[in-house]
Formats: sequence, structure tokens, C-alpha cells
Amino acid sequence: MKYQTSITVAVPLNRFVELLDNPENMRHWQRGLQSYELLQGDPGTEGATMRLDYLHGKKAMSLVETITKNNLPHEFSATYECPGVWNHVINRFHENAQGQTVWEADNVFKFTGMMRLMSWFMPTSMFKKQSCQYLADFKAFAEGGRPLAD
Repeated sequence: MKYQTSITVAVPLNRFVELLDNPENMRHWQRGLQSYELLQGDPGTEGATMRLDYLHGKKAMSLVETITKNNLPHEFSATYECPGVWNHVINRFHENAQGQTVWEADNVFKFTGMMRLMSWFMPTSMFKKQSCQYLADFKAFAEGGRPLAD
């Protein structure tokens, strides 16, 4: 499954990256994030891995993020894995003529085991909606400093 998302955030690229690149800020725009832990490597470097623990309703989920490319402020790519799901996200950033940051993300999902079977019944729009929500939540945080808890 593949799809693209994009959003324009009314902050300059340097401020955008400053906010995005600080792991302490993730709790302000990643719904359900309970904790994160560096597993391997130096934070933000290619090959570094981090466990991200989420709670969505009563369902707990852990993902392992592996950074595949860090060319900030222009690109950040990573894979996200949990049992049965592999997701590669290529994020690209650029500043438009109005001094705002445009965030474009390419998502690729691959499924294995039971998730492969279940993926036949899960529309792409469900995954895209979740991705768009993260972008919108980051936009709200970056533009107004409104953390999710508020």
C-alpha cells in the first residue's frame, strides 16, 4: 500500500525542523504516545533505533523506528515496524515563497502474517487519515504551540 500526504505549516523551515527534531515535542503532536526509548545508535543518526509506545483507547502498541536517512532540514526518512506491519516514510520539507514550510510524506506499508490478511479489509483511506492527523496535529502545535493535552 502506498500513498502521499502533505501539509503547509505557517512557520519558517528552520523553526519547523527545530520543533520536529526534538523528541520531547513528540508528545505534543503524536496522539497516544506514552513513551519513547532510544534502543541503539546516536539520537537522530542514520541507523539509530527507538521504541515508541502508544495507547489508542485501551489498545497498547509498540513500534520500532529505524532512521534510514537524516538530511535535515530537507529530508528525514525512517521505517516503523510492529508485528505484521512495516512502514517506510520519506518526509521532505521545503520553504515556500511565503516563508512557510511544506511537509510532504510518502508512505509505503507492507504486511505479513495475519496483518496481511486483515489488510485486505482495511482501506488505504484509514491509514492515510491517521497520517494526516499527525501532520495536522504537528501543524497546530508548531503554529500555535497547542499541545495535544490542551
